[in-house]
Amino acid sequence: MSKTKKEIIEWLTSLVIGIVVVLFVRSFLATNYEIVGESMMPTLHDHNHVLISKVSKIKRMDVIIFHSDEKEDYVKRVIGLPGDTITYENDQLFINNNKVDEPFLSSYEAYINTETNFTGDFNLLELTGSKTVPPGKLFVLGDNRISSLDSRYFHFIDQKEVIGELKLIYWPISDFKVNFRSE
Repeated sequence: MSKTKKEIIEWLTSLVIGIVVVLFVRSFLATNYEIVGESMMPTLHDHNHVLISKVSKIKRMDVIIFHSDEKEDYVKRVIGLPGDTITYENDQLFINNNKVDEPFLSSYEAYINTETNFTGDFNLLELTGSKTVPPGKLFVLGDNRISSLDSRYFHFIDQKEVIGELKLIYWPISDFKVNFRSE
């Protein structure tokens, strides 16, 4: 076999292996998304490009992407895990009767009218008819509480619908960020 033919075969083999690796990673380990909408501001902005881990164990306060229906995916923050009780009183989150700080909201709360609540008071029983987050379900909220369709409206999401956890914003470069849990 000629040297040129051998080089072409090596290049094609490398290309095929590269494509298989990329497809494996995208199918099973990680994928990218473009954020559409403002429901997660100030954490995420419209048209941010993000990397999602498909293998992360989902924890409270993780930012996740999930299938909302057959045509659309949503990005929200996990507030409640199975078995949790959730209450909001005077813009303060309580999970299992423990006060929980949400520092990722502070930059947005500064812009709202102090006479109204940013999140609005509720408890799970009033909102969903359930005292706790059911097994296999999650309770999620958008960081932009004023303009987010989230579990306050569509109640719980099925854990099986979770695509993955947001790991980083990579575009635009000016928004590059890695940590989304304790901002």
